[in-house]
Order: sequence, then structure tokens, then C-alpha cells
Amino acid sequence: MNPTVISKLDNGIRSIVLDRPDRLNAINPDLLKDFLGALKEGNADPETRVIVLSGAGRAFCAGDDLKEFDSQVGTEDETRLYIEAIQDITREIILNDKMVLGAIHGWAVGGGLEWVINCDLTVMAEGTRCFFPEISLGVFVTGAVTTLLPKMVGLQKAREMILFGEHFDANQALNWGLVWKVVPQADLMNETLDAARRIAQLPQGAVSDLKRVLNRACHLDAEGAMALETEATVRGFLDPKTAERVSQFS
Repeated sequence: MNPTVISKLDNGIRSIVLDRPDRLNAINPDLLKDFLGALKEGNADPETRVIVLSGAGRAFCAGDDLKEFDSQVGTEDETRLYIEAIQDITREIILNDKMVLGAIHGWAVGGGLEWVINCDLTVMAEGTRCFFPEISLGVFVTGAVTTLLPKMVGLQKAREMILFGEHFDANQALNWGLVWKVVPQADLMNETLDAARRIAQLPQGAVSDLKRVLNRACHLDAEGAMALETEATVRGFLDPKTAERVSQFS
């Protein structure tokens, strides 16, 4: 089986690339396993000073692969394990000491958009499109979004974004404070890697302390939020009507 994630280290910068381009890097069990493994490897590696996330092909991540919905749902225990793997990726991004940068293009949908929100600094290409489809499918958001997003955009805006699932673009994301920079597609990787090199050259103890202190202070309720999200998502996944909605959506 081919890996669905590519992880490479170069001069202290670990590039982690979601690599299911034929499916717009949509999330399935294999991608979750490979992505989580790459993040754990990067966080444990003393040579890795900063992590850069991106997606191969035409998108960063199109969310759950709805064509493989059956592989995501089983017994309640199996479904819970799948959802916890999604939450573990957020833990690796926000609760570890390595700075994580996102180089985002194409589509960032559902779980992919949640990972964008998890990044410490996000550079997004012009023309990128984003939305939360979960509520329309009868499921729920994950990735501690229920606590992170209101802090970024305000409670009313967060409620609107999750509830109605309307599409928004890179410039709107910038205006709302979801991303750090918006750049032309051609400049995306150069801009992101330039920032990564600057971070890699800084004293790493101070950088790690900054991430740890900021995120612990700002995300004190992340674990509680993820626990509640997991329960809501498991309920939604196990609802027989969800499979009907998914088949119509996909």
C-alpha cells in the first residue's frame, strides 16, 4: 500500500504533504494513520525545528472522503477510535512544542479546514475555498474548532460558519483572522518556507516556550471541547440518516 503522506526533513524544516491528489487529499483511515504518524515523528525528532503542512495536487484537503464513508463507520467503539484519531492529529499540532505552518491552496474543507485552524501560522493561496459541511450531513466538527474558532472570529461568526456551511475564500479568511497571509498561488511555498527558515534560525527553546505558553493559555479548554465534539461526532456518524445524506452529497 502506498503511503498517503510524504514527510521530508531539510535543514530543520519538516515538510509533511498530504498525498492523495486523485481524491483532493480527502480523509480516510489510511491518511489519518499516516498523517498522525508523520506528526508524531516530527514532534519527537530533535532535528525537526519547524513543521510545514501542505497538500499535493489541486487542494490541501477536501475533508472526509465521503466515497469511503463505510470505512469510517463501524461499531460505536470502532467509530470512536476513528474520531479520536482525528482529534489526536489536533493534539499533535496544537499541544506540542514545534511550530506548525500551513501552506494551503485549492480546497480546505471540513477536517482539512480544522487543520488549517490548528496551525500556528497559515499562508493561504489566493482563490482557496473553504467551508464546514458537517452540520448539513448530520455530523459535527472536530479539531477543537468549537473553542478555537470563536476566539478567532467571535461566537456569532463561528456559529454562522459551522451552522450554515457557506463557502468563503482566502481573503475572507484573512479578514476574519483565520490565516496569517494570503499570497498568489505561485508564491505559496516560497512564502511559507521563508517563514519556516526564519523560525528554524531562532533559539528553539524560546520558540518552544512561546508556542507552549500561548497555546496552553489560549487553549485551556481544548481537551474538554474535543471530548464533547467526539461524542457529538460519534452520534452523527452512527445515525442511519447520515449515510443517506452522505450518499446524496457525494
